[in-house]
Amino acid sequence: MPALALGAAFPTVADPEDLKLAAQEANAAGLSLIDVFLERGLVEEAMLQPLADELGWPWEPLLQPQLEEASELKRLCPARLALRHRLLPLGVKEITAPAASAVTEDGAPAAPVSPGRVLVLACYDPFDFMARQAVARTVSLPVRWVLAPREEVLRSIQAFYGVGADTFDDIMKSRDMDADDSHLRDEANVIDADDAEASVVKFVNQVIREALLQRATDIHVEPVQDNLRIRYRIDGVLHEVPVPENIKSLQASVLARIKVMARLDIAEKRLPQDGRINLKLDNQSIDVRVACIPSVEGESISLRLLGQERFTLAKLGLSAEYRAKVDTLLARPNGIVLVTGPTGSGKSTTLYTFLSQLNSISRRIVTIEDPVEHKLPGVVQIAVKPEISLTFASGLRSILRGDPNVVMVGEIRDLETAEIAVRASLTGHLVFSTLHTNDAVGGITRLVEMGVEPFLVSSSVRAFIAQRLVRSLCPQCRKPANYSAEQLSAAGFVIPAGHIIYSAAPSGCPACRSTGYHGRTAIYELVMVTPAIQDLIAQKANANTLLKQARRDGFISMREYGWQKVLDGMTTLEEVVRVTSEDHGAE
Repeated sequence: MPALALGAAFPTVADPEDLKLAAQEANAAGLSLIDVFLERGLVEEAMLQPLADELGWPWEPLLQPQLEEASELKRLCPARLALRHRLLPLGVKEITAPAASAVTEDGAPAAPVSPGRVLVLACYDPFDFMARQAVARTVSLPVRWVLAPREEVLRSIQAFYGVGADTFDDIMKSRDMDADDSHLRDEANVIDADDAEASVVKFVNQVIREALLQRATDIHVEPVQDNLRIRYRIDGVLHEVPVPENIKSLQASVLARIKVMARLDIAEKRLPQDGRINLKLDNQSIDVRVACIPSVEGESISLRLLGQERFTLAKLGLSAEYRAKVDTLLARPNGIVLVTGPTGSGKSTTLYTFLSQLNSISRRIVTIEDPVEHKLPGVVQIAVKPEISLTFASGLRSILRGDPNVVMVGEIRDLETAEIAVRASLTGHLVFSTLHTNDAVGGITRLVEMGVEPFLVSSSVRAFIAQRLVRSLCPQCRKPANYSAEQLSAAGFVIPAGHIIYSAAPSGCPACRSTGYHGRTAIYELVMVTPAIQDLIAQKANANTLLKQARRDGFISMREYGWQKVLDGMTTLEEVVRVTSEDHGAE
């Protein structure tokens, strides 16, 4: 539609020069004029309502398709039509009075729809003539149009049809569901958005691509009794992904495709298997760790998405005080630094950051991990392989014969590994590793309980760092918090006079997928092994005694560290309470 026609229908949209430039850009790129306006910021979604009034269309800020009519709606408006032209069927209605149907090419309302059954379709671009033509060719019922915000239309389409729905429709029409899956072995591990072939390969690629676009760290493909459930872990929380109906019929092919990509045995369905996938998305390498677990409903596959990210101390979000302490630890020529916390608390990221900070031509850094999660340039990384007796302990012995300056052990699991790590630190090596304990002081007692002599712990370990991950507030929709005095007292939190803290918006916004949170940050507690702490460890002091001394040395508990993140507006009171236990440091 010409820019001047749109300007006449909606005179407040922009000045004529902006309209002319936007029209030229749309024509050059083959894009919709409305899309260009929205991308350029010339039209805010809230301004579409006056446009709907001008055209005589209903305005729907929130879209709710009639789920009880889902099958009929998907038949009337197939997934390929809806996804290609960004249309959402809302329901089938009986009308008794004529209703506006569409707009003509010059922007005027077309002939009204006659009374009877009509399909209600939502869109955000009333001037997409190609969409009107496609609807006229495909939809068997008259159409009644409504206008809605773009983000609402796009979100609702995916929620209604499911990820990869257009590809799934083509698969169901063209592919023999009983066919052999051996042809999947020849496809390249490239996520190609322009691949026109409707196949299981493309469907799996769409699932992975959507996960990456939504910032997911994990994909879980889980067969259940009557469905194939797909879930993404975003900001540490699992979200179920809408999938096409009847996807259960593709279960074997989808699972086989993932196993082929990970170079696993597709014929082995009784034993767990582990593999890796190397993908490319928009010329960026993506490393995917795959774990396949047999279950009574079929094989469950988990994919850990590992991007080629850069590890810097700035990304850890350390306070100025903790940053100074970490810099001191990294400057030490020898000793052990242990990072503690449960699975999924970000320990590996912290260790990779430390190694990246130390990585230089003058240092030889060697790691042994289970498995190698990220590949660091210039670092020698070894993956343990118990089946050939390459364990943490045996690998660490070999590493020490290779003249390293810095050693990283993925996890200290047993006395043998702990003793070798201690000996390495005492002979001039800087050693990093992890322990599964709930807090920093617990790392001290854990090593002693393993059987390491207390005097060796006190002389070799330089610091214990405990951490957790909390969700970060979405900066676009966070709102001032309104906690009662009882809530603050129960959490042990005091707000300084005149200070404003924030909470997550209940309904969120499109930028945070309506969760109120966007990304995660770490909260820490750090116990430096001072001379006083060394004496207590050698005397086999209990955890409470060690904690009291740590407080005298300047220790700050993880919850107290988290409070500062709340005061800084980075996270919420609920998040800190969720991941931390009661303050164990009070005297």
